[in-house]
Amino acid sequence: MALVTGAATVGLVLTGCAPSGGGDGGTTSDAITDEQREEALNTPTDLTFWTWVPDIENEVALFEEQYPAINVTVENVGQGLEHYQKLRSALEAGEGAPDVAQVEYQYIPSFVLTESLLDLTPYGADGIADDYVGWAWNQVSPNEEVWAVPQDVGPMGNLYREDILSEAGIAEAPETWDDYAAAAKAVKDETGSYISNLGATQAGQMIGFMWQAGVQPFTYDGAETVGIDVNNDTAKEVANYWTELIQQDLISVDTDFSDQWYQGLANGKYAGWLTAAWGPIFLQGTAESTSGLWRAAPLPQWSAGEQVSGNWGGSSDAVLATSENPIAAYELAKFINHDEESAMKLATEQFLYPPQLSVLENPDFIDQESEFYGGQQVNKLFADISETVDTDFQWVPFMEYVYSTYEETIGSVVAEKGDIAAALDEWQDQLVSYAEGQGFTVE
Repeated sequence: MALVTGAATVGLVLTGCAPSGGGDGGTTSDAITDEQREEALNTPTDLTFWTWVPDIENEVALFEEQYPAINVTVENVGQGLEHYQKLRSALEAGEGAPDVAQVEYQYIPSFVLTESLLDLTPYGADGIADDYVGWAWNQVSPNEEVWAVPQDVGPMGNLYREDILSEAGIAEAPETWDDYAAAAKAVKDETGSYISNLGATQAGQMIGFMWQAGVQPFTYDGAETVGIDVNNDTAKEVANYWTELIQQDLISVDTDFSDQWYQGLANGKYAGWLTAAWGPIFLQGTAESTSGLWRAAPLPQWSAGEQVSGNWGGSSDAVLATSENPIAAYELAKFINHDEESAMKLATEQFLYPPQLSVLENPDFIDQESEFYGGQQVNKLFADISETVDTDFQWVPFMEYVYSTYEETIGSVVAEKGDIAAALDEWQDQLVSYAEGQGFTVE
């Protein structure tokens, strides 16, 4: 998962550009037979896999051990924007693209638009749908096609400093956003700390808050029609909430994933971090000296008694339509993220938070007790949270532009402690104008 997403404007054309792969017998119209699969996996084949996951060669080695005729070359061509720029360039050039590529969920539609991904349904991918949390599967298969295999997810929760909240007279994590606002004032008044930070450039975090609130800012029909609704009434309620806390100086607006932000997590400037399931491990390395002081809880809720969350981050492995070996490529993408041993390695060695139900139900994963979080079973907490993320959330096929304009509109207003709700109107207008200029019909 890319923690910080690069922002760039990407020109789009509403035409397909890539043929379906078929070098080992695959097509996008006929189901692959067991005989074809067996032949492909036993034929000497070279595959290329582009990914930024450290040490994923360990999982690839398991695949190669099971299928010794297949040789996989793993390449890290960059993370975030650099990865996608090189991938698009290779596809446009008609050469140099990998067989399998890691793709974050929000960017899948842009590759679907250009017909750059192989529909994995004929290869049997629809048969593993029930092995993943429903909302994660919907990210790779919003309609009948399956465009990738889920790899990791980022259901959101609340990491907080128990000692700082206790000093402010708060015994438990706030259960509602009203409770959170009251706690923010108590923490600031009694300790001088901010209860958390809202990074001005993190569109993913704000969109995650909207996701939790039930906002559907984007829709896409897989063809030429998009829905853009970033400034509806509920979105503005979320925006007003954060505007009030920021303007009361109860929430800081430091640029996150910066030196100042890292120091703030370690020195108690922030008494918490509203983050995703990848956050607990990340925080342990960033604020190692505070081990034992942190606790984890679900996000505060908009209505008391609810259990709803959003998602921030996560990625999948997709097969490129240009692959000359689509059957073997699909089997690689599936194996890495579906084979039980491989999926457990991703979760326990690379610390990618899993969407696979087999891992989310495995005691070796969910029963782990974390000393950093006072002995809590943090994996189990986020496994429970995973079941509360709305299934129907979608993206538009120009998320690079969405993120870049977020920084220009919402991000600058957050940094200046201005009116976020008013900035949503500007963001809406820019996105609609861009979509129409690219030939989309906007609903």
